[in-house]
Amino acid sequence: MKKSIFRSKRQVRLCLALGLALMLSACSSAAGSPPEARDPGQPLRVVTTIAQIAEPVSIIGGDRVQVESLMGPGVDPHLYKPTPGDIKKLDGAEMVLYSGLHLEANMLKVFEQLGKNKPAVGIGDTLPEEQLLKDTGGAIDPHVWFDIDLWKQALDAAVEELKKASPEDADEFEANKRAYFAELDRLKQEASDKIAEIPEEKRVLITAHDAFGYFGRMLDIEVVGLQGLSTEDEVGLSDIEHTVDLLLEHNVPAVFVESSINPASVNAVIEGAKQKGLQVSLGGELFSDAMGAADTEEGTYIGMYRHNVDTIHKALSGKGD
Repeated sequence: MKKSIFRSKRQVRLCLALGLALMLSACSSAAGSPPEARDPGQPLRVVTTIAQIAEPVSIIGGDRVQVESLMGPGVDPHLYKPTPGDIKKLDGAEMVLYSGLHLEANMLKVFEQLGKNKPAVGIGDTLPEEQLLKDTGGAIDPHVWFDIDLWKQALDAAVEELKKASPEDADEFEANKRAYFAELDRLKQEASDKIAEIPEEKRVLITAHDAFGYFGRMLDIEVVGLQGLSTEDEVGLSDIEHTVDLLLEHNVPAVFVESSINPASVNAVIEGAKQKGLQVSLGGELFSDAMGAADTEEGTYIGMYRHNVDTIHKALSGKGD
């Protein structure tokens, strides 16, 4: 993994975040004021940052929660800057759930402000640090939803917050969580079986940025991201040359673009390999920081994960579907 440049942009982010915190204050009669009380029988109002949280929480919460995600398909959470409309949604929510681990770097001060008067929880921040991946500079990899077991732990923290906010629905939340987690266990086994079919020497996943580290650790596949953990990291000529050498060494047949990332660096790798006599195809588009469109299979966490596994399996195993 490459050294993160998060710290080099800290001052810019802090200025932006402070401005957003002031915007949040302006949306309330008092800074971070509590939301309006919920009418009896009305669902709990929850706002999340990424859809990887919103969709599972909506399933687990059922009709007892009303969940809205700020970030839709193709949106990069590393670079996301909330709009005044987003601030109003956050201010009106009874609970805010975000991924944490510095994923939503431009929103940290906003979450701090919100947390003064309502639950504002970074569910990834609840995970034990010893289970988290770090880059060579010590920055934690925030893409924990690609380790299904870790994501279950993070979602469990979200469910506990739901129970606290709506204790009368705690039993229903727990039952729904157990049913959903059983589906995730089946998904993990399915993913493991498919990736194991890829010849070991070709089990190399090359993508636009370093979002698939947990995926690789869980499923025993080497992962190379041209950018670092954040999409703000820059891609240099040496990164491209190193990746081309890796393709040649393992005779890897395909590389992958991501739905929320500019494909230019991946295309440069394909061209570099071609110049050295190796024909590398574009294996397809993977979902990394964002899921697919609503009302599609890829717009669900399970569907997104299955799409990625199937796309990687088809391109690297040569077996197709």
